Amino acid sequence: MHRWIIFVINLFYLYPDWPTLQATRHREKRSNTLSHLLQYTEKGLYCRQADVYIDPHRTVSRAVITHAHSDHARRGHKYYLAHHTSGPILRLRLGKNINLETVEYNQPVVINGVRISLHPAGHVVGSAQVRLEYEGEVWVVSGDYKTEPDGISQAFEPVRCHTFITESTFGLPIFQWQPQAQIFEEINAWWRRNQAAGKISLMMGYSLGKSQRLLHNIDYGIGKVFVHDTIWNVNAAIRQAGIALPEAIKVDRKPNREVYSGGLIIGPMSVFRSDWSIRLQPAVTATASGWMALRKMQRSRTTEYGFVLSDHADWPGLNAAIEATGATRVIVTHGYESALARHLTEKGCEAYEAHRFFRTGLLREAMPAEGTEWDE
Repeated sequence: MHRWIIFVINLFYLYPDWPTLQATRHREKRSNTLSHLLQYTEKGLYCRQADVYIDPHRTVSRAVITHAHSDHARRGHKYYLAHHTSGPILRLRLGKNINLETVEYNQPVVINGVRISLHPAGHVVGSAQVRLEYEGEVWVVSGDYKTEPDGISQAFEPVRCHTFITESTFGLPIFQWQPQAQIFEEINAWWRRNQAAGKISLMMGYSLGKSQRLLHNIDYGIGKVFVHDTIWNVNAAIRQAGIALPEAIKVDRKPNREVYSGGLIIGPMSVFRSDWSIRLQPAVTATASGWMALRKMQRSRTTEYGFVLSDHADWPGLNAAIEATGATRVIVTHGYESALARHLTEKGCEAYEAHRFFRTGLLREAMPAEGTEWDE
């Protein structure tokens, strides 16, 4: 016993970092042991036991789709699984003949012993978190999500799990959203000012998500509301899924601006500065995006006004959602991974940046750049 005590004392003297190194090795060993349920490959996030991918970015046999934005839902997969309200939108964007199975929230599908279910993410209509359970181990992949109800999407619901893979698009403390009602008061006031001046109000927003949120929450008592035909088509698909949307008038492909004077036109970001938008000038232009919270984005924006309205969770929302899952391990992806993972680690959570956890550089290469056209 005496020799053993001397040995331990010498060990601490010669290797003062030994306890930390041992704890790190134990943590890595534990992570490698539990990481069997999901892994990252060149095609995307993969569950080997079920032979399914989640939002894969290359062609696969089985794909579980969190929502219909094009950075998550791609063409060419042999089989798709998604929430039923995403069905018509996916067929609109990927082709009416895709092999698509749709399910309700909380409706399990069992594949090779893996119990897979979809749960509300609150991001856009039909968006879902993916829960996977196998041999008592539960993982949840968040996809994109926001925690403030928007009145049109199924509100986010935290799902209890052992491992939570969370997005972090706005994973910095500077991103803290104002209540939705306040933002729409600002948008309505902007529209009224433009109308009083006899001008068109041209609001740019994503054709899936932001556009429907705008349509659902603006004040129709101010004047007429118009939409670009891309948004019109998405709205038709959403209505086909059984979701009620306020009516809006479709803008002609070659619009005559006199028809739309004093009205609000909602168009996708992709048509800004196109012939379509030029025909509407002079109009007062605006963008609705979470990126408007950054001063550099405010200065560099191409529209005249910017409203901070995001379909992603802000910093408090991310932290609250993560805590509500009860997860003992959190993997952070798609955004400010290092900042959020470090913050969670400092709070005592076992947290990792996704590319470090999966020990591959493929993840960062596969993710879209911040502020890309298809999503925030």
